[in-house]
Formats: sequence, structure tokens, C-alpha cells
Amino acid sequence: MQKLIKGLHQFQSEYFQRRKDFFEQLAHGQKPETLFITCSDSRINPNLLTQTAPGELFILRNAGNLVPEGPGASGEEATIEYAVSALEVRNIILCGHSHCGAMKALLNPGDTEGLPAVRGWLQHAAKTRRIIEENYGHLSPQERLIATTEENVLVQLEQLRALPSVAAAIRERRVRIHGWVYKIESGEVFAYDPEEGQFLPLLAGAAPGASRPPPGALVDTI
Repeated sequence: MQKLIKGLHQFQSEYFQRRKDFFEQLAHGQKPETLFITCSDSRINPNLLTQTAPGELFILRNAGNLVPEGPGASGEEATIEYAVSALEVRNIILCGHSHCGAMKALLNPGDTEGLPAVRGWLQHAAKTRRIIEENYGHLSPQERLIATTEENVLVQLEQLRALPSVAAAIRERRVRIHGWVYKIESGEVFAYDPEEGQFLPLLAGAAPGASRPPPGALVDTI
């Protein structure tokens, strides 16, 4: 805790003072261009990863970067709806990552023993688990985790696109959807390319969209 307090004082006395005008402008409102949906994992820092400043990303985080589907509003749906309909973001990035604990638990239900809330939450990735069981049984455990991470991004994109606010924005061409996977140990980011049917390294200036490929079309790129 002392480290956090020390960092807070450093922020207030050094960083904030140097950019006081910038923060005063932020107080008047926000106009982010991108909604960034990713995992709660402490190793993931969306602003660091994309080198963006406060106010540039509207961020939604939860275990496994999941987008709940079905009737009834959720905190995730409310956040997405606000980003799309009120803030009018132009892009939505859904970003998974390597070594994801939620994806490991999805493959190994025993890991959630004594964690009923976590087990229930992972039901929002039930489609991912079914795809893996039906198509990737021949892979090694490490390869299956990679495939699970990639497939889950695509499944969650499907569920994202089904939300009323997002579906309307897509029809009206007000928003673009992107699927990413971040590799922690190398710093690489892979984006799903629907034309190639796989995740490819994201290069400067590239912004491929995302759609669902045929089952088994992905390759192990992370």
C-alpha cells in the first residue's frame, strides 16, 4: 500500500503539475474514439500497450474479456451501450492475451473449485469451450490454451455484435469492430484478419476488422 501512496504523491506533485492544463480540459468531458474491452489481468495495461493518454480510451475490463449475452442488462452491456450510443466511439477493440487465467480455468473446471462466482461467470464463454472440445482435442495443453484465447476473442465478438446498441451502430456504419490478442512475453499484438481467417501480427497502420471464420480456421500464432 505504501508503494501506491508514494506513487500517488509523485503523480500529484510531478506528473499532474506538468500537465495541469491537460487535466483541467479533461474535467469538461470525454470524447474517446475507442472502446477497449480486455481482461482484468494485472499484466495488461491498455494505455501502456497503445501508448494513449487519459481520455483516449474508454476501457471495459473483466475476467476473460467476456461480453455477456442473453436477456437482462449487465454492467458490461451498460458500459458498451454508453460507449457506443452516448460517447459515439468509432472503434471497439476486444483484446485477449496469452497466459490468461480465465481461459485456463475454462479448460480446467477444477481450477474454479470453491469459486462459484468465477465458475458462473465463465459460462459466458461456454461457446468457446464447446468449440475447443469439438475441434482442438488433438492439440497439446499449451496449444489448446492458445487456441482457446483466440477462439474466445471471436466468440465474444459474436456476442458483442449481437448487443442492440452495437448491432445498430454496425448497420449504420458508425463503429468498427476489431479482435486482438496480446502476447505478454514478447509485446506482440495479433489482430484477426477475416480475409486470411487467422490472427496475424498487427503492423503499424493496419486495422483489420473481425468476423467469425469457419470452425478450425485459426492458426497458432501466439
